[in-house]
Amino acid sequence: MTDSLSSNMSLLVPLRYGVVRSIKPQVLTSQPGLLRAFHQSLKPKSTMGVESLNQQITPPTKKADNSSAYLSDLKPSELFSYFCIGVATLNKPILQACIKMFPYVPLSVIKALVYKIYCGGENIQEVKQTGARLTTRGINNMMISLTIEACNGNDNIDPQYIVEETAKSVTDILVPHTLSVIENSGKPINSIPPGYVALKPTGFAKNAADVLQFYNTTHAQEFELLVERAANVCQTIYDSNVKLAEQYPERTAPFVVGVVDAEKYDLQPGVYELQRRLYEKFNPVDKPVSVVGTLQMYLADSAALLTEEQKLAEAGKYRLGLKLVRGAYIHSEPNRAVIHATKTDTDNNYNQGISYCIDSILANKGNESTIGHLVVASHNGDSLKLATTKLLNVENNNRNNVVLGQLLGMADNITYNLIKSYNADNVIKYVPWGPPLETKEYLLRRLEENGDAVRSDNGFPLIKAVVSVIFKRLFRLA
Repeated sequence: MTDSLSSNMSLLVPLRYGVVRSIKPQVLTSQPGLLRAFHQSLKPKSTMGVESLNQQITPPTKKADNSSAYLSDLKPSELFSYFCIGVATLNKPILQACIKMFPYVPLSVIKALVYKIYCGGENIQEVKQTGARLTTRGINNMMISLTIEACNGNDNIDPQYIVEETAKSVTDILVPHTLSVIENSGKPINSIPPGYVALKPTGFAKNAADVLQFYNTTHAQEFELLVERAANVCQTIYDSNVKLAEQYPERTAPFVVGVVDAEKYDLQPGVYELQRRLYEKFNPVDKPVSVVGTLQMYLADSAALLTEEQKLAEAGKYRLGLKLVRGAYIHSEPNRAVIHATKTDTDNNYNQGISYCIDSILANKGNESTIGHLVVASHNGDSLKLATTKLLNVENNNRNNVVLGQLLGMADNITYNLIKSYNADNVIKYVPWGPPLETKEYLLRRLEENGDAVRSDNGFPLIKAVVSVIFKRLFRLA
């Protein structure tokens, strides 16, 4: 399906309070100035791209082990779980066998072996405990995600239950956790990242795939209900930010943020429309951003889409919050024409995207910039170092509107290095939680993701590192 921004259909752009108007279709390349700035974003000043990062990075304040030092902070049960992951990823045949057997493994066995590495818990109390554990590792906040959605045949969901539980997770998990870190960390208030809640479009409607794909034709009425449900959660987020800003007026960044997750390519037109509706209602100019949308930078037209979103925001007088990901659905995308031809092209596009957004955010010291908040969602060390070094020695509170995010249980070596070597306070983890059967599906996706490559941070190197940590502890006790 052709992306909605470049199709022959009119774009639906919201006015205040939910009224919708149509605008004439825009050609994405009609923004030459913004596109030029995007593609030059790695070149200005002293930043010249990932190739020269090693020459540009400020010397670390403390040398950190890039590979396995993070394991020293873990409990014995967590070390055992990582050992199991190492065994499962020893080589491709073993990994593929584990993936095939995984659906038949009893949930009790999964919970005993690997559950706590990747999942935050089954209920709100367990997620709060996970947040507290992350804080001890220097990870000052999290992006929580209730893993229930109506896609791939799962239509036995209750969208209203998801709305209520997601809103409750904001007030009962994110707000108290964020305030606890602010009050007890001893760090400046603007150094603590917000708490985030993932908003899954496929969780806000039954038959969600059709609703999103045909949002402005046969399923328009159901789509309006989906928008209303998402807006109910965002209202809780917005109200929390307004209340907390009165209590802590010196803070520049928001306290809590809703993040609209991306979906498969053929569903994205509906997701983009949902994001715009939420932006306009909850991201007013001169206030911190309360809603972040996701752009998948492996898509060939993502640079043009980003600049188009900026243009629409300027015209609609609202602010953008963006989460940039390389792309979670690259392996399942049947139309290879919509993605970049090579990984290098994707990497360059991603790094240009984060550079462009950071430069835009830092161009002002208040809440005037159109692009007001960025989540760099990546497991790529070069991209994360690029974002980190662009923020070093910057005396601008808006630097705290740039946050680095990785999935719970993944890229922990990179997370550790950012915190220990670069004193990065702006690191969060994506923490899924919810019913066991739903989180089991999430765990399967993570296992499949580990199958992309048998890397140095899993397989035999991981087993060796875990055993080394255990032996060191034993000898200290002896």
